[in-house]
Amino acid sequence: MNEPSASAHTEVHASPDVVYTLVSDLPGMSALTDELARGSWLDGVGEAAVGVRFRGHNKIAWRRWSTTSTVTDADPGRRFAFEVSSVAGIPVSRWQYDIEATVNGCRVVEQTWDRRPSWFRPFANLVTGVRDRADHNRRNMERTLVRLKAAAEAASG
Repeated sequence: MNEPSASAHTEVHASPDVVYTLVSDLPGMSALTDELARGSWLDGVGEAAVGVRFRGHNKIAWRRWSTTSTVTDADPGRRFAFEVSSVAGIPVSRWQYDIEATVNGCRVVEQTWDRRPSWFRPFANLVTGVRDRADHNRRNMERTLVRLKAAAEAASG
């Protein structure tokens, strides 16, 4: 796999399992991220597993759009990842959370790969209002990881 288009990381004083539970909790993640307004599992499924799909309802200011994602990695305590497509099936991105145990808890790395075809990018930029997707995602990841760290450490007592 090529280099991610954006990446961020943090150290968390909580177990890898606690962090995994948070990042794989689709409804709960909307409270930790800037762009995901709401997520819902599809096909009658209620939790993360490889091959499971979900709908992401996203927002930036007044702009709203939806995507469909498929879970590609669901390894508790280690990795949660998914491929995102537009509702028309056009590849958009891959998102991945890697969790590595440390002496004091774990290190979490959030990464994304831009998968949009070049012809689709101007349309996507218009819909989302984001011109520099890599920089936008990196800044959002940094804020998400601050909230994730606080939630995981609070859950760990």
